Amino acid sequence: MSLVKSRQRVADHGEVFTPPWMVQAMLDLVKEETERTDARFLEPACGSGNFLVPIVQRKLAAVRLKYGHNLFEHQHYALLALMSVYGIELLADNVFECRANVLAVFAEYLKLQEGDEQHGAAAYVLARNIVHGDALAMRTAEGAPITFAEWGYLGKGKYQRRDFRFDNLTGAAAYSAEDSLFADLGKHEIFMPVKTWQPITVAELAALASSQVTDSGV
Repeated sequence: MSLVKSRQRVADHGEVFTPPWMVQAMLDLVKEETERTDARFLEPACGSGNFLVPIVQRKLAAVRLKYGHNLFEHQHYALLALMSVYGIELLADNVFECRANVLAVFAEYLKLQEGDEQHGAAAYVLARNIVHGDALAMRTAEGAPITFAEWGYLGKGKYQRRDFRFDNLTGAAAYSAEDSLFADLGKHEIFMPVKTWQPITVAELAALASSQVTDSGV
């Protein structure tokens, strides 16, 4: 794997990819979290997915061990594992590559074809979770505030989505600092979702995927 796409991109954007051996070594430092189905990971400069891909692979391996005996639960918890990874990327071509690379891992794992509902649902989730934007400015490529979907599995094939603004989430450390005016407040008192959606099924997610504009980043 080349660590650069071009010298010009390095000069313009400082784009240099982390080598796979280093990615694995870094993930080993948080091994238990990478094997938790619902542990959330955000890569604020995700490139083409060289961190997100192995994170998803580790999560899916853990899903197989825990839920592999039950096809229905296996498929739904695999999607939940996918729902727990997030990325922000400045360059549009990397955004599309990252989504495609992560989707390919998921599809290979569940032996999916492009027209399958689980495939469509995963594509929709990745379009929400991997955002074309600037992590420092906390804005999408269109200039809107970055908003991430928090996904939860309710059981019986239904998922819950709540949307949170990235700039609010990044305030957690400041609010919880020892000398902060808000240090004694619970997170639920400060961080409220900007929208809570009705529970949704895989089939409904797949239906949304067929009509979405995949690079909206919201």
